Amino acid sequence: MLEMVDDYVPLRRWAGGHRMTLYAWARPRSFPALPSPVPRYFDVAADARVLAHCHWHARPWAHPTLLALHGLEGSSTAHYMRGLADKAFRRGFNAVLLNQRNCGGTEHLSVGLYHSGLTADPAAVIRELVEVDGLPSIVVTGYSLGGNLAVKLAGEYGSGAPPQLRAVAAVSPTIDLARCVAALEQVHNRIYEWNFVINLKRRIRRKARAFPARYHLNGIRRIRSIRAFDDAFTAPLSGFRDAADYYERASAIRIADRIRVPTLIITAKDDPFIPAEQFRDPQVAGNPQITVVVTRSGGHCGFISAPAADDDGYWAERRVVEFAVSHATDSAAKVEAAEK
Repeated sequence: MLEMVDDYVPLRRWAGGHRMTLYAWARPRSFPALPSPVPRYFDVAADARVLAHCHWHARPWAHPTLLALHGLEGSSTAHYMRGLADKAFRRGFNAVLLNQRNCGGTEHLSVGLYHSGLTADPAAVIRELVEVDGLPSIVVTGYSLGGNLAVKLAGEYGSGAPPQLRAVAAVSPTIDLARCVAALEQVHNRIYEWNFVINLKRRIRRKARAFPARYHLNGIRRIRSIRAFDDAFTAPLSGFRDAADYYERASAIRIADRIRVPTLIITAKDDPFIPAEQFRDPQVAGNPQITVVVTRSGGHCGFISAPAADDDGYWAERRVVEFAVSHATDSAAKVEAAEK
């Protein structure tokens, strides 16, 4: 279901795809009411451990939980991750902010790399939260690359999703990787690609220090694009033939038609490198479980409006949390009622 909305009004002075994207990335934020996070490690594979920063209520099993996934070269401390946690916690949710493999200073904890299709990690985290913690109600939300992971995970679950997974939400998701990388390679997007490539190369150098027998840096100086990086490192080190094979197999759009849990996608027509056309694909638009919200403005992971009394102006975060509340609070309420 494709839905054009008019209730998002961009902060006037920063309206426009590039301006909103850069402003959202650079603007400092603080969350004084959000309790300090509790670190928690999850063993997601024999050779991989990931770190989450968690905000728990006093009786976590009596509350719904938001599991948040960050974007390319982000971490649990990304502003939108903490913004989601702040809003969700105030609405009665636990918030689990998951670092992808190697992110958040954890390069030494996993032999392999994270990538856009590595859904096994959040699936392992969900399994532990359900089986060990007894959490009754979980909503997964992701931004950008994390959005692709969230949507792809829901597609892989299909009709076999755990009953505790109540909904999925994605903001500016890269669900068609080939199309998004092609957009990123446009001249007007060079600043974003340059920033991603610099950070990716730094991470590979840190991985080479941690695992010198596995990571070799031959030719790294010549890499100038995401595609070249994926050809040289992401694809061969993650079991893909090359970058093209990686983009095809890791894209959520291939299996979006299998999704059987309520799913919300938020994207903007003026996102510099997430073409809105991908969300009109029949795999997405033809699935009644998926609601795609396309705003006229918002940039990439921006969606900032004028703040109000109890609203800091981050519209997409608010919309995601409202969606989570509408699908996830009943199970937790039943648990709490049963305990009384």
